Amino acid sequence: MGCVKVASSAAARISLLCVVGFLFVSVADGQIVKQGVGSYTTTRPASCKPLPTIIYKTSDVNGATPSNQWWSSLVWEPRSQNMFPHPLGMVCSEKGLSIGYPGAAIVAASGNIMGGGISENGDIVIGHSAESSFPDAKLADNSQWFITAEFASNEAALRTTFGHGSPFIYCRLKRGKPVLSFAETPQVWSGSTKEAILGITVRGNHYGLFGASASTWSGLKTSTFENETTKDYFSVALLPDNDPETLALFAKYAHNHVIDTRLEHSVDNGYAEGTYKFSTQAMEGNESGTIFALYPHQWKYSEVNPTSKTYRSVRGQMKVAIGSEFTTRVPIQGVLPMLPKEGIPNREQMLEYLRKEAADNKNDGKYGDTYYEGKQLGKLATLSGIAEQSGDQKLQNQFQCELKSRLENWFTASEDEDAPQFYYDKRWGAMIGCRPSFGSDKELNDHHFHYGYFVRAAAEIARQDPEWARAWGPMVELLIRDMASPDQDDAMFPHLRCFDVYAGHSWASGHAKFGDGNNQESSSESLNAWYGMMLWGAATGDTRLRDLGTFLYNTERTAVEEYWFDVAETNFPDDYPNVAVGMVWGGKGAFATWFSGKIDHIHGINWLPFTPASMYMGRHPGYVKKNHDRVVEKRKHGNDYNRGWGDLLVMFGSLHDPAIGVKFLENTPDCKVESGNSQAFMYHWIHTLDRMGTVDPDVTADHPFTNVYTKDGKRTYAAYNFRNTPMNVTFSDGQSLEVKPNGLTVKQ
Repeated sequence: MGCVKVASSAAARISLLCVVGFLFVSVADGQIVKQGVGSYTTTRPASCKPLPTIIYKTSDVNGATPSNQWWSSLVWEPRSQNMFPHPLGMVCSEKGLSIGYPGAAIVAASGNIMGGGISENGDIVIGHSAESSFPDAKLADNSQWFITAEFASNEAALRTTFGHGSPFIYCRLKRGKPVLSFAETPQVWSGSTKEAILGITVRGNHYGLFGASASTWSGLKTSTFENETTKDYFSVALLPDNDPETLALFAKYAHNHVIDTRLEHSVDNGYAEGTYKFSTQAMEGNESGTIFALYPHQWKYSEVNPTSKTYRSVRGQMKVAIGSEFTTRVPIQGVLPMLPKEGIPNREQMLEYLRKEAADNKNDGKYGDTYYEGKQLGKLATLSGIAEQSGDQKLQNQFQCELKSRLENWFTASEDEDAPQFYYDKRWGAMIGCRPSFGSDKELNDHHFHYGYFVRAAAEIARQDPEWARAWGPMVELLIRDMASPDQDDAMFPHLRCFDVYAGHSWASGHAKFGDGNNQESSSESLNAWYGMMLWGAATGDTRLRDLGTFLYNTERTAVEEYWFDVAETNFPDDYPNVAVGMVWGGKGAFATWFSGKIDHIHGINWLPFTPASMYMGRHPGYVKKNHDRVVEKRKHGNDYNRGWGDLLVMFGSLHDPAIGVKFLENTPDCKVESGNSQAFMYHWIHTLDRMGTVDPDVTADHPFTNVYTKDGKRTYAAYNFRNTPMNVTFSDGQSLEVKPNGLTVKQ
């Protein structure tokens, strides 16, 4: 496939590199690092703002610094902002670790889902008798969903370990004794000054205080308790209730400190499985395991046998279980690299759309920032697949060449240019595209949003041109490693930077320096990143990346259904007036966006970009109708889909009733579309749903690149084969499909 290069210094280097072959040596001055035929710079370009020079972590923490997590503010600031691992909430304060129960006061205020706040004077402040004021708090250790924050001054130190799903704070001290300060004098309902274990209530919330064996407590009738002990450990736990039996149960596990957490995942026979493991160290006693609470996206897909105890959270009810691990099993929603040709009722109409896009999307040597360039790349990748299904090789070649030209310029660094290129910051372990946008440089925001588009575009090329993938693949895989490195010990990047393993979804902010914790707005762009990873892994034969992408995509899909959409109506408070949230925060759910208060945007930001993988949004057609109808009811333009983000609204609504979209396109063939969308894909999407049916969520397959549609009780099966030989795909309803090599096969 021949492509004409754009005249630029970067393109000239590309041509030279293609002539001399694959070069893997580093440039002598060390500022330009070769990756295949591509390269990146280690010198910050002028368009990229610098990251902080101070990272608040101890010398025990080595390697790339994690970012984009619920606790990230701890490493960006001298102490931290509020952190919400649930069911607890906490903040690192001058006096120590302040903790509270944000689930105690959940309300729907001003259209938002609000949890109880945490402050530097929370229910309890865990402190140290030898130091009343700590200069800072630092990250001292982290595993996949637990961390240790260290408060140190002179020779005194307090290490506090806590994490997602855990009601416990595990504490270790150097010198001194535990001191607990309360927001008010607590009620002591179990235990006395002569006992190591106390049950207390403060501000209506119940806690267990677990001193080491043989220790005692003083100050029980005041707002400050001190633990008289010769041991260096103790624990505090949020209790579901003030039943003495509950306190006794928690006491059995109070000194089993969690020292590691790890997820093991697999993809097999239509399901994405995740096993969540807790490793514990018994400071005393001989119990094994720990007490943990599962989020709705976990307990709904797990066979774990929970206790009768629960906690409230802004994500819904958390169920308490006991053990060393639990496993979730999520049905895989299949995806396709393109929709079937059967969804194109009028080839000439489609070709007219494609020719217009080809004329409007010629590379003029101008490049956007990483986000808007990404949206352009995503559009081109979709158009390439449509051209293939339309049977026009010339148009497909044009879209492929445009993709190559753009990506090759981004993937080639130079000392004499500012952009487009990628820059690696060694201190933070991050790949930063220049020009950056939305704080993707100085705050490490949105990397999965931006780079997911790049990866999907590269996968579309790799599907057709394996040689290009081998040459430029090392640069593509740097972006994958930046947003979601599969390696626990990756020397360049943190493991799964953007994805929160226990929360089941990603976080957009690199620093999480907000009173409401971290946040994510566009859940759909997050899924687009994992879709791109799936495609890249399949196109290049990297089953590890394919399966990781499949696991992330389907896990986050369940989180979207639970926390952004609440499709089963089990998680949003009864007084919440909306049918979706625009943003999920650690401590709340917000009916808002960062950029607009318009209802099109609040809903639509969690739909775009529409791609062949967006079929997951149609798994619950009743909810689709409810969501669509609410937007039509509230939006300024009603059901005029030719205004605002009406194209996205009609495409979303078509997941329930494609006739809505068919009628609109008949009346408005040249409708207005959002910048990442195209009339060509809108036409293909709506007519695929109309002619073949809406997505069938009840059928899985032993291959992740499938779709099953249902219309009038009849199923249609589609599967894509990335291999050079035929393959057989078996569906859970007993149907099988012989799939041709390197192509899409449909059985109606």
